[in-house]
Amino acid sequence: MANRFDVAIIGLGAVGSATLLQAAERGLDCVGIDRFVPPHIWGSSHGETRITRRAIGEGLAYVPLALRSHAIWRDLEARTGRTLLTASGCLVLAEGGGRAADSFLGRTIAAAERFDIDHEQLDADAIRHRFPHFAAGDADHGCFEPGGGYLHVERCIATNLMLARAAGGLCRFGETAVALDPVTGGVAIELAGGERITAAQVVVAAGSWAGALLGEPFASLLTPTRQVMHWFPLDPVPALAAAWADGPTFIWSHADRTRDFYGFPSIDGGCTIKTANEQPPVRVTPDTMHRTAGPDEAAAMYAGHVAGRLRGVRADAARSATCLYTQSPDAHFAIGGHPAMDRVLVASPCSGHGFKHSAAIGEAIAQRLAGEADAIDLAGFALSRFDAVALPA
Repeated sequence: MANRFDVAIIGLGAVGSATLLQAAERGLDCVGIDRFVPPHIWGSSHGETRITRRAIGEGLAYVPLALRSHAIWRDLEARTGRTLLTASGCLVLAEGGGRAADSFLGRTIAAAERFDIDHEQLDADAIRHRFPHFAAGDADHGCFEPGGGYLHVERCIATNLMLARAAGGLCRFGETAVALDPVTGGVAIELAGGERITAAQVVVAAGSWAGALLGEPFASLLTPTRQVMHWFPLDPVPALAAAWADGPTFIWSHADRTRDFYGFPSIDGGCTIKTANEQPPVRVTPDTMHRTAGPDEAAAMYAGHVAGRLRGVRADAARSATCLYTQSPDAHFAIGGHPAMDRVLVASPCSGHGFKHSAAIGEAIAQRLAGEADAIDLAGFALSRFDAVALPA
C-alpha cells in the first residue's frame, strides 16, 4: 500500500470528508485517516440532522461560507440523486427585547439584509399564526429564512467519502494518527500500529482529538465538550403533528443565554422531534467521556426549555444521544498553519456551529492545498488571533 501522498487529512467528519473530496477532485494524491469508520457516532457529526441557514447571527464572515456550502450540497445532490439539504425554512426567535441590533436575532436580520437573503420579520401574532406549534410570548419576535433548514449529516459525510474515493482518494478507516514529524519535503504521520505515512501537506481535522494529536498550544487552546440531543415524542393531535412535520428548524434565543435552545421539525412522520441546548464548556476527554444521556438530562431539558415553548411535545424523551463540540476560546472557527510545522494546516474546531459551513471550508482548504486563489477569505479564522501563543495565519 502506498505510504507517500500529496495530502493527508486526519479526521473524516464534516470538514475532513469535504476536504478529501475537494482535494481528490483537484487531482491531488490524497489519503484520509480516521480512527473510526465514518460516518460514526463518536464525534461531532451524527444524530441525523444539523441546522443550516445562510443569514448567520454568529458573524458576517460566516455568510459566504454558508452560501457556498448550500451551492456545493445542491451540486452533490444533482450528481448523486441523494437528498442532503432539506429546505424546511429556519426560524430564529428571540424573547422580549431580543431585537436589539447586537442580539443574535438582530445580527441574523442584519446578515440577511447585507447579503440580500430572503427573509421575513415576524411579530408574536405572526409566529403563532404561521407556526402554531411555537408558543411565542406576546413580546417575542422572529426572523424566518425560507432557504434555511437542515442537513442530513451522516448522508453528507457518506456522500463526500463516496465521491472522494471515486476521484481517487484513499480512505484509511480504523487507523489512529498518534504523532506528526516534519521530514524533508513533508510530514510523517505515525499511526498507532507503527506504520508511517508521509505527505507533502497535512490537514488536521480531527475535532475533539485534535488537541491531543497536535500537543501544545492546541491541547490547551481547544476544549472538547460533551453535548446532548433529545428526541421527544409528539402528542397525536393532527393539527400540531402536521405543523411539526411541515415546520421549520428553529433557534430560540434569550437574554439569559442558558435558556437558549434549538430544534428540528419531525422527520419521522410526526412521531418525534429533536431538540437540544448548548452545554457549558466543561472540558472532557473524548475517549473516556460519559456517552450515555440519562432520563434526568431529558427531564431537565424538557422542564428548562421545552415546557411552555413547544406545543404538542410530551415530556418522556423517546431517546437521547451525546456528541462532542470542540470549542475555541472565542467560539469562532480555528483554521490556520501550525506554529512549528509549516506543512500542517489545522482545521479544528468548529465550536459547535460548523457543519453548515463544512462543504465550503473543505473547498477553501483544498484550494489552498492545490495552490489556487482563495475563493473565500478565511483570514478571520486565523489562529494568530489567539493571545495564548503567536501563531501564523
